[in-house]
Amino acid sequence: MAPPPWWLRREVLVGLALGQFVSLLITSTGFSSSELARRGVNAPTSQSLLNYILLALVYGGTLIYKRRHLTIKWYYYLLLGIIDVEANYIVVKAYQYTSLTSVMLLDCWSIPCVILLTWIFLKTKYGLRKFIGVGVCVAGLVLVVFSDVHASDRAKGPNPLKGDLLVIGGSMLYAISNVTEEYFVKKSNRVEVMAMLGVFGAIISGIQISILERQELRSTHWNAGAILPFIGFAVAMFLFYSTVPIILKICGATMLNLSLLTSDMWAVLIRIFAYHEKVDWMYFVAFAGTAIGLVIYSYKGSKQIAEETAQVTGAGDEEAATANRTAQVPGAGDDGPSSNKEFASAATASR
Repeated sequence: MAPPPWWLRREVLVGLALGQFVSLLITSTGFSSSELARRGVNAPTSQSLLNYILLALVYGGTLIYKRRHLTIKWYYYLLLGIIDVEANYIVVKAYQYTSLTSVMLLDCWSIPCVILLTWIFLKTKYGLRKFIGVGVCVAGLVLVVFSDVHASDRAKGPNPLKGDLLVIGGSMLYAISNVTEEYFVKKSNRVEVMAMLGVFGAIISGIQISILERQELRSTHWNAGAILPFIGFAVAMFLFYSTVPIILKICGATMLNLSLLTSDMWAVLIRIFAYHEKVDWMYFVAFAGTAIGLVIYSYKGSKQIAEETAQVTGAGDEEAATANRTAQVPGAGDDGPSSNKEFASAATASR
């Protein structure tokens, strides 16, 4: 019996479904932040606090239950927590100044930043096609900024340019956080990274709230219209943080990036039908340009796929051979850094 076509395989369908799930989660966080901004609630750090508490309780509890020791020094997780908290703070703050659609589109700026950081620090190699894709993405982002500046009668927000710049700055911090998290997950495990990110993220958020947002929280009229977006934002962020590693294991970062791209489309639909706003035509051009750029940089030829498969297979054979040699020596390998199961998970995640 012939195997089904690639687009009907179970892992592909599950990957597509989960991809759209996290895309809707990202859109829902944007919708919650935009709704809070519309109601005059300006507490971006407070929005992320509950998410970090959930991460610390769920993954920290798992870490304690399994009695695992940290494999990475705690102060590295502290730095990761600072970067992640400030990235969330800046991007959520941008909703006070610019439109939901602009934030969702400009957030794609993290992609070329990730490429640059992985090229410099992780020694990842990129061909000419990758850089062409980045250039097309940047062209789409420029159109968004141009639209917000020169179509101020339709661009919502008191200061669209300031909001756009905040999103770009937050996206750069997101890129640093994502690359650092990728490195930590490969050196350690997902549960430890999520647990420590939750612990330090909650501590840093609490300190920042006491300094910057204490008065704002006191003056806010807490009713259902203000509480529900807070809770919705936190739950959506927690589910997003928890689901992304699963997608990476099933179908890799390419499918994740392409899936998150559709969050821009969901944002436009929300802006049209929920807020009854008129969307500038340049948004659609920018969306098309960003989509084309992402497809270009995400595309992998058959030769490249074959090379990556060979590298993963070769690495697995080498690990298996090492494990067999270790098993022949009594007591050897008891203190090794990882097991075969952990290696298989890492290899799957790299795909």
